[in-house]
Amino acid sequence: MAAHIRRRLRKGATTTAVAAAAVAALAASQAPAATLADGPAGGGDPKASGEDTASAEDDGAATGNSPYYTDLPPLVTPDKPGSSSKLPVTGSAEAGIPASILAAYKQAEQTVATTDPTCRLPWQLLAAIGKVESGQARGGRVDANGTTTSPILGPALNGQGFALIKDTDGGAYDSDAVHDRAVGPMQFIPSTWASWGQDANGDGRKDPNNIYDAALAAGRYLCANDRDLAIAADLDKAVLSYNRSNEYLRTVRSWFSYYQRGTHEIPDGTGTLPTTPSTPSPNPGPSTNPGPSTTPSPKPSPDKPGGKPTPGPSKPGDGSTSPKPKPPTSKPTPAETFGSLENAGTGPLRATAGQAFDERVAVLARNALGAPLGKVSVTFTVTGDTGTLFAGGKKTVTVRTGADGTATAPELRAGEKAGEFTVTAVAGTGRPRTLTYAATVTARQADTIARTDEKALVAAPGGKFADAVTVKATYKDAAAAGVAVTATMVKDPLGLFDNDKGPYFKDAAGKPVRTLTTLTTDAEGMLRLPEIFADGTEGTFRLRLTTEGGASVVIELTIQAPEETAPEGTTPEETAPKETETPEA
Repeated sequence: MAAHIRRRLRKGATTTAVAAAAVAALAASQAPAATLADGPAGGGDPKASGEDTASAEDDGAATGNSPYYTDLPPLVTPDKPGSSSKLPVTGSAEAGIPASILAAYKQAEQTVATTDPTCRLPWQLLAAIGKVESGQARGGRVDANGTTTSPILGPALNGQGFALIKDTDGGAYDSDAVHDRAVGPMQFIPSTWASWGQDANGDGRKDPNNIYDAALAAGRYLCANDRDLAIAADLDKAVLSYNRSNEYLRTVRSWFSYYQRGTHEIPDGTGTLPTTPSTPSPNPGPSTNPGPSTTPSPKPSPDKPGGKPTPGPSKPGDGSTSPKPKPPTSKPTPAETFGSLENAGTGPLRATAGQAFDERVAVLARNALGAPLGKVSVTFTVTGDTGTLFAGGKKTVTVRTGADGTATAPELRAGEKAGEFTVTAVAGTGRPRTLTYAATVTARQADTIARTDEKALVAAPGGKFADAVTVKATYKDAAAAGVAVTATMVKDPLGLFDNDKGPYFKDAAGKPVRTLTTLTTDAEGMLRLPEIFADGTEGTFRLRLTTEGGASVVIELTIQAPEETAPEGTTPEETAPKETETPEA
């Protein structure tokens, strides 16, 4: 009775309430299997035209539109997002989520965020669907591995108020070799589980009765078709793909909003069971009936003539005024659906100007199940002003992934300008996935620089050095072309201190300078320095040459006055000054 009163209050307080009256409650039975509705009837989605059969492919819903729970959240809600202080802990503890169930939802959110970050799957959506589908695995009745203590099975999808889905698994999942049934905490039908099933707990099995496996499968299913669940329209499409009913969408939405405002963890097995399954609909068969009723008011129960009214239909096609969304005419399988784009082990992208990069950009495409996906077109683009291009002189290339899901861009060749640039990889349509790689071009380098001769470099004060200074730069024993060289006059043998006296260069205006930074080696790695001049300071001075890459050499320069030479035909003794004799007194 309390449930009835609460729902009536809810209906008066909000337009999102689902008109429903109580039917048989789901018991937490320890029998081999517990169904969501007793008897052969149950909530379904027959065609409005009167058709009494539908295949899983035609309908396209994860649950085969099996019945679900229509209970709404409590009226008591937290004051702000993230708060759980005012949520009920005992009694009608609908807001509490059993520990293992909550952990499975959050793990699924984290896993999908890694493989398909643009989907932005919130765990609260999984919690809302899990609440509506199975009452959070019957209040958290799972073992230590997250597997339900007994299977959770929907009614047989035999066309009696439901779509007709004949057996697809030989009874392996649902113990029914005639018709399929929805299975497990997230209520997948076997044919859908065969495509979307996951092994999230690492036990080597894809078990729809395990909450970790089922939650991850539900997350990947909701993210299919490039959906972004942060967008309301995409979230609605995802929920309707689970069960094609607008009443179902409203119920899930109400719990989703509730869980977003806060929830709390409760021990496994202590959660409350929902009380109100959605209403089964009789198989209408061919009829001249003008159509569904224009109001969702209660109607006499089809299986209890003269009995009390039962809740109105909760699904399109069986009396609801809500239009039924049309399933897509051609829906790719999860194995064919592009899901994510990842780095396939590309290392640091660095190269010297004018050289080829050792690394090539590689990506890995995965399908909606997380497996490698081939034949995906990936476009690689170079962005930046270093002059770097792909082999063949292109800034943009497109490559398709192979059978292993990988695509590798052509070789990159660095431009002549040092600096940073990026390479982007884009794949997918509608909501493409993008990866960005940072890359660096460094200036040409030399690891050795040395003079090409050993002549002494001498100049007279105020004169200039007659012999030019010529050096050669190499990198890994090969000529280093285009390497920048800096020349500086220094004081000490190690070249640590600059000098302001002695030898000097001249700038374009003819003024003395003792540092040059615009020198570059030629194609053979050779560099001939400009003329060097001497001021009036005599002594031994030094010139330091350094290159990009750290190579350096220090060269001695001497400024001294020339020695006096004796006239031809004389000896040094004859030209030497003679002492003057002083006469004796």
